[in-house]
Amino acid sequence: MSNPPSRPVPPRPEPPHTLELQVCTEATERLDRFLADQLSLSRTQAGRLIADGAVAVNGERARASRTLGRGDQVLVMLPEADPPRTITPHRIPLTAVYEDDAILVLDKPAGLVVHPAPGHWDDTLLNALVARGTSLSSGAEGRPGIVHRLDKDTSGLMIVAKTDAVHRSLSRAMGQRRIERVYAALVWGHLKRPLDIDAPVARHPRDRKRMAVLATGRAARSHAEQVARFDTCDLVRVKLETGRTHQIRVHMAHVGHPVVGDPVYGGGGARRATGAQRGRARAVEAACPRQALHAAVLRFKHPETGKWSEFRSDWPSDLAPALEAAQADSDLLARPNQLGYLGFFK
Repeated sequence: MSNPPSRPVPPRPEPPHTLELQVCTEATERLDRFLADQLSLSRTQAGRLIADGAVAVNGERARASRTLGRGDQVLVMLPEADPPRTITPHRIPLTAVYEDDAILVLDKPAGLVVHPAPGHWDDTLLNALVARGTSLSSGAEGRPGIVHRLDKDTSGLMIVAKTDAVHRSLSRAMGQRRIERVYAALVWGHLKRPLDIDAPVARHPRDRKRMAVLATGRAARSHAEQVARFDTCDLVRVKLETGRTHQIRVHMAHVGHPVVGDPVYGGGGARRATGAQRGRARAVEAACPRQALHAAVLRFKHPETGKWSEFRSDWPSDLAPALEAAQADSDLLARPNQLGYLGFFK
């Protein structure tokens, strides 16, 4: 079947529209970095908003270099929309977990890029949403409807906003840490105790495709705890407090427990194991087609009804052989709720 003709994503509504954000973390951060993160903008776009006088901190205009602190109120005047850019529809199967007139909660498969970018202009989640006929908020430039992102090879739950008002509400909730995001991951080694990882993340100074823990990076916090212990690896529950690029993968590698199957931050993979455990580690690695990371829980207040909503996604089928190899349980694949069986959802 041929794809339907391209349709333009609806333009942003006319001004004036304002977005109010509050800094809820102790760590300080530059204003332009804060806006880029909260509004899914580039630093250049955030800087342009600030230079145009569209941003105020605690009621006063501020420079891009202004350092924010806990409790600061940031007011953003959203500019008039640019002409809408066309996003080509592309029919890709999507799994809708929940949908109403305000939001769509999706279970994103691994291997799917979220929004168009170099190398992926017409085969992304956003192209699939347009082909599906889903109403989308204006969002940031080139990213209508996208409230938050997942890496290409990370699977799991995502929220899509259908209207501008809903998008603003969800973005504000995200900035105020009122949307709970919990991930399931297989990591090498064993966590001796729950970990509160507070380590700033920035682009690697020499390899621009990688991220790294750097003192000059943006504040990043993750909370990890062991769910199940296997011979060579653990199933862990990771709760995000912030949402930096590659954050969980970078943080777990930083504390010595890289995600199994991670081709970038894996830290040697099965070669980390020694003696009799190396064979089991190799079996786990061979059964893992990608990074063993899955967005398993989303919990938030519905932006229109105000009611708390929680959505769960079980361990994905493409990673099930890796979990079976880790646990050495031939019956695990037959269980309909593997994460629930292992005690992940609590």
